[in-house]
Amino acid sequence: MKRIYFIGGLLLAFFWYSCSKEGRLDFVDSNLPAPAQISGVKVDPTPGGAILTYKLPADQNLAYVKAVYEIQPGVFREAKSSRYTDTLRLVGFGDTLNHTVQLFSIGKNEKSSEPILVGVAPKTPPVRSVFKTADFTATFGGVNVSFKNPDKADLAIVVMRDTTGNGKLVTVATFYTAAVSGNFAARGFESKPQKFALFIRDRWNNKSDTLVKSLTPKFEIEIPKSTWKPLVLPTDQTAIADPGYSIPNLWNGLADKRLYASSNASSLPQWITIDLGKKVLLSRFKQYMEQNFHCYIGSGLKTFELWGSNSPDPDGGWTQWTKLGTFNTLKPSGLPLGQKTAEDINYAVNLGADFNFETQPPPVRYLRLKSLETYSSSGQVVIMELTLWGQIVE
Repeated sequence: MKRIYFIGGLLLAFFWYSCSKEGRLDFVDSNLPAPAQISGVKVDPTPGGAILTYKLPADQNLAYVKAVYEIQPGVFREAKSSRYTDTLRLVGFGDTLNHTVQLFSIGKNEKSSEPILVGVAPKTPPVRSVFKTADFTATFGGVNVSFKNPDKADLAIVVMRDTTGNGKLVTVATFYTAAVSGNFAARGFESKPQKFALFIRDRWNNKSDTLVKSLTPKFEIEIPKSTWKPLVLPTDQTAIADPGYSIPNLWNGLADKRLYASSNASSLPQWITIDLGKKVLLSRFKQYMEQNFHCYIGSGLKTFELWGSNSPDPDGGWTQWTKLGTFNTLKPSGLPLGQKTAEDINYAVNLGADFNFETQPPPVRYLRLKSLETYSSSGQVVIMELTLWGQIVE
């Protein structure tokens, strides 16, 4: 008998534990009618959408509120909000027209009330407002696109080109961004008159108008690295993290995973000097980051200056140097330190952070890279690779 009581007690304890872990199981009455409708709907238009607020019915069978609306002809979206909130957010509109939205009260048994119809006229969607700010101009090897995106909307900026000369435009580059502003270049094109175009697309496949221009890309080549070598001047940063992290790693190619890293004990600012072996008219350059530990974190280079000279001061001074520009490494997502997206990594590691000059620099043979700020280290600077474009003068 004691054994039976013991087993019974264990079963009761098991069922009590199971119930406490699973929580309360509500009985759903399939015979209950659909819940009452919501009321007092207010519409607050937003760019490409709207926020709806309303009064919930005092109906215990209510589970959630659902909105059904058409963002494009034949393309419908749904938005849902639980019984514990009185707000619905609608997104995905590509225009400012008035759209009819159906609002349903849905019961715990999934029965739906008759819809309430409300009209929504969104504010100008980002796909259109950003397009108004977008422009592109000829640059070395292609076209440079600029834009402003104050709402930080997720957008795709699509660049097209007439590749055959028969008027048919083909996509040649797509830049995905949620940054508040920026610019990027589509390159790799001959220096001859060509027709280019751009439009903007959002994640719901809404599209802007198309901007078309005839432009002539400026002539450029990737500057060969075979003649590059370090030039060590008295004030230069010479201490490195390890013998395997020397300056020539900056031009050993991405396939070679060795990188440049100054000493952990170094301080900022610091600079190194490169002899290109020939005089070069620079058009742009790229800096590549190390992916695992220094991509928008650690000793990854954030802010720096590039200087040029044809006769460097023997004492390591600056009197014979011309500042070519001050640069900040773009982070496409705009996320704070410690956060990054796949787009960020692809840009910094695979594509290379792209830098242009505000004014055309003079032809120079020697470059001085002056590091001002890293992402989170106190002094060490880590760079995977540098690549230059332009024209060889002599």
